[in-house]
Amino acid sequence: MLQTLTERLFDDGDRSNLDPFAVFEEWFALANDSEPNDPHAMALASADEAGMPDVRMVLLNARDARGFCFFTNFESDKGRELLANPQAAAVFHWKSLRRQVRLRGPVEVVSPAESDAYFASRHRGSQIASSASLQSRPLESRAALIARVDTLTAEIGDAPVIRPAHWAGFRIKPTMMEFWKDGEYRLHDRVRFTRETPDAPWENARLYP
Repeated sequence: MLQTLTERLFDDGDRSNLDPFAVFEEWFALANDSEPNDPHAMALASADEAGMPDVRMVLLNARDARGFCFFTNFESDKGRELLANPQAAAVFHWKSLRRQVRLRGPVEVVSPAESDAYFASRHRGSQIASSASLQSRPLESRAALIARVDTLTAEIGDAPVIRPAHWAGFRIKPTMMEFWKDGEYRLHDRVRFTRETPDAPWENARLYP
């Protein structure tokens, strides 16, 4: 009988040539079926110029063999931090599955075509909100934010919403991916994949919980 990728992952005799991106897809499909809210939510960590870490929840918007993408205002705290120090870590925690995936690696800015395509796929209200928000900067009141949105909505009218130059995407190109599954008495299963660079082959090892 064929094993699932998860069975192979935790089979100490059969992890050869196992692709962590493929394992992620198997877990993500399960999370889509079982997680009540936002299975694509991930905690994203970056660091400021002093090395102080920041972490916040973002949404995974695209993924492929190159890495994991999210989109944001590049003038926000995370945008400025990642432009200055292009490396990040992220974690997915799916409570319904009692599993999590950690990853980290260098970050690159996605192509303008990719940012345009994702922006065009968003709800018009979200497009306008992205244009109106001065993300991470002081806001005197919610009423002021709504007024900015209303003003911009009136200015645009029925025309298409153009992606703002300051709004685009980042891609984390992982050099580490770790899969964690809850175990009885805290004897959890952990397998970590590592590689020297985003183009190098993967190695993997089981870790103590």
